[in-house]
Amino acid sequence: MTNVLELHNVSRHISGKKIVQDLSFSVQAGEVFGFLGPNGAGKTTTIRMMVGLSPITSGDILINGHSIQTSYQHAIQHVGAIIENPEMYNHLTARQNLVHFARMNGKVDEARIDELLELVSLQHVKHKRVRTFSLGMKQRLGIAQALIHRPKLLILDEPTNGLDPEGIRMIRDYLRRLAKEEGLAVIVSSHLMSEMELMCDRFAIIQTGKLIAIEDQRAETKQDDLVNYRMKVAAGELEGAQKLIDAFEEGVTVREEEQYLFFSMPEQKMPELIRHLSSASIHLYEIKIEKQTLEDKFLSLTGKKEADV
Repeated sequence: MTNVLELHNVSRHISGKKIVQDLSFSVQAGEVFGFLGPNGAGKTTTIRMMVGLSPITSGDILINGHSIQTSYQHAIQHVGAIIENPEMYNHLTARQNLVHFARMNGKVDEARIDELLELVSLQHVKHKRVRTFSLGMKQRLGIAQALIHRPKLLILDEPTNGLDPEGIRMIRDYLRRLAKEEGLAVIVSSHLMSEMELMCDRFAIIQTGKLIAIEDQRAETKQDDLVNYRMKVAAGELEGAQKLIDAFEEGVTVREEEQYLFFSMPEQKMPELIRHLSSASIHLYEIKIEKQTLEDKFLSLTGKKEADV
């Protein structure tokens, strides 16, 4: 896949303080990329460097192959961005706002404006003044505004701030559609872990300005990878089931907690284990894969890093 955004050892120092340190990652066309970190980790500073609002102390940022430092005009023409809240003219209608921003880009494409209003489900209110819009509607209009010039990269800083659950879901669905249908590279910064997990393909996690990890949601489980399981059996059979699992697979550690058994083993061995337990008259009530959530990973990674500092 094509890299639309590339950060190469990017650092930002202010008054001798290291805000961002040697940050390197890339965002590809057609993916939604999450940018996560605790408050003060350097997320907004990094985003401001991406769009040229803050200078880069060292390193470089490339957008569609162009340096944001040495070829700013060529680089920024491929970017659409909303930093915090979208700014609109409240006395104008939704369509008038898009026409105005299209003129600022040098060309009004009537078909493109109607296409974007349809894409963000605002076609039915295109002649209403923006002052009457809900926050969610303004956010969606802001996304349409950022897409007028058909950018290669869409940057959104906290796009779901202040939205209700329905609005958050709509923004999430739009971003996934945009990445897929328009071939956009989308980078999203947010604190809402559960939504980011549903929205994004990959994540970069930073802390104190440093890259801690990049997680890929699309990574497939290999046959010999260990999978975490939670198993519920009849209350009087917990001890017997635990002994059978211990004997079944060498090196498996079984933990009992609140009438459940927790253990890890390769996925392809689970059918055989089920037959083994059933043949021993163990009554199985539930077998569930215990997937580590993004929040679990985030807290584990940032907590460990904090402890090491």
